Amino acid sequence: MDYYMSDNIVEKMELPGLDCGLCGAKTCEEFAHILEQKPGERKRCVQITRAPTARGSSGQCGECPSSNLVAAGKDSLGREYDFVLDAFPEDPGPRETIIPHNPILTRELVIKKGDILIGRPLGMSCGCPVTHSGVVMDVDPRTGVIVWCVTGPLASRGKPVKNLGYYSAQAYEGIVKDPGIELQIGMRYWYLPRRCMLQWRHSGMVIFMSRTKEGVRVRIEGIMIG
Repeated sequence: MDYYMSDNIVEKMELPGLDCGLCGAKTCEEFAHILEQKPGERKRCVQITRAPTARGSSGQCGECPSSNLVAAGKDSLGREYDFVLDAFPEDPGPRETIIPHNPILTRELVIKKGDILIGRPLGMSCGCPVTHSGVVMDVDPRTGVIVWCVTGPLASRGKPVKNLGYYSAQAYEGIVKDPGIELQIGMRYWYLPRRCMLQWRHSGMVIFMSRTKEGVRVRIEGIMIG
């Protein structure tokens, strides 16, 4: 079913606009339309139903860490970042280059373009407590390197899935639509992946830039969280 956004419907329904997918809808816009018909489904948004914080006590989305801090250029833990990294317009999610902790799995699982994978980034490359899910965009069976688009848990529901287990994140690729600073190749920046479920800042070094009408396309390597 297609959804068409009325003016400010996300703000009207007091949703965070994070598009994390944990509610079961693809976007906050889609979930807002669901809430118009079924207000009782509101509890499916973890950003609204999370425990109250020092910033407020009602539990409304306008008072949760994600909605206030992200808008102010801070992540959900109150840490500042330099820019938001969006997915390329042609991609279903942020593009990430990864290597399984056992690269042989790439061949053993016969991973190919279009496959849906799950796995968790571990260790110094990009330790994260959340299992990631996404679709394969490119694969090198010789080295085990995989390029996928991280799409969130919706991509794996009711579909065949291949489990990578632990993996190392080597690079992010995406578009910076409105950088608050002048980006330079060779510089390390703090950035926030648009669809990060935890809304935690990452850091990395920009090694490629290309200015387009949509924004600045970048490749970021040396990924760390925090």
